[in-house]
Amino acid sequence: MVRNQRVVAVANQKGGVGKTTTVMNLGAALAAYEQTVLALDLDPQSNCTSGLGWDGNGSTSYEVLEGLVPLREATVATRFPGLALLPARRDLVGAEVELLEDSHWAERLRKALAASPTDHRWVLIDCPPSLGLLTLNALAAADAVLVPIQCEYFALEGVSELMRTLERVRSAWNPSLEIEGAVLTLYDERVSLSHQVVEEVRRFFGDLAFQTIIPRNVRVAEAPSFGQNILEYDIRSRGAQAYLGLADELLRRRRSDEAVRVG
Repeated sequence: MVRNQRVVAVANQKGGVGKTTTVMNLGAALAAYEQTVLALDLDPQSNCTSGLGWDGNGSTSYEVLEGLVPLREATVATRFPGLALLPARRDLVGAEVELLEDSHWAERLRKALAASPTDHRWVLIDCPPSLGLLTLNALAAADAVLVPIQCEYFALEGVSELMRTLERVRSAWNPSLEIEGAVLTLYDERVSLSHQVVEEVRRFFGDLAFQTIIPRNVRVAEAPSFGQNILEYDIRSRGAQAYLGLADELLRRRRSDEAVRVG
């Protein structure tokens, strides 16, 4: 891993909370702030891969986890400057079975990142909607975890289990794993429930909850079908502006944390 690289697992075992959307669009927004970003697709559904317009040629995260191809060689550029992709295919689902044959299965991704480092400032890992072996690999390799939480019923359902999993990962493989924060997604200001969820999440996470909230936005939902992130598709949309705001807040947090460490 290169110096100053930040590896962030975007994880929540619930589906439909905006993990893939966050990886794609936060990655693009960070790139817009002149940060180099690698979107690492570790989800067999491979929606991040298709959403970023991969043409299907080359190796994937499956071959990287199996040790068949160095991570750097499998990484491809996207059309968006500063944003690269480690793609996935559906055959990644077989990796969970094969990982069990390795007594050090949880360290596969961390070793791949260390053995073939890229020069990206940020690595954002799109995790599957489960706490299975692929997500545990991501957590074992990451510096921090970012938790998207949708502004709907049962928003915090499963979050306590995720927090317990993080403690187990710290104990077993990655004692320095941090919580990057919680980001509220699919917010609809017209619905009173959304306001209640915001309050509930901020009580639960405190200062770790980002102030920037991602609204429910048709343009964000449309963009992946064109193989584009939201900044490419419609930079003037509310969704694009929200992700730019989230990237700005994340970068300010990191600068503040680094200043505290230096001081």
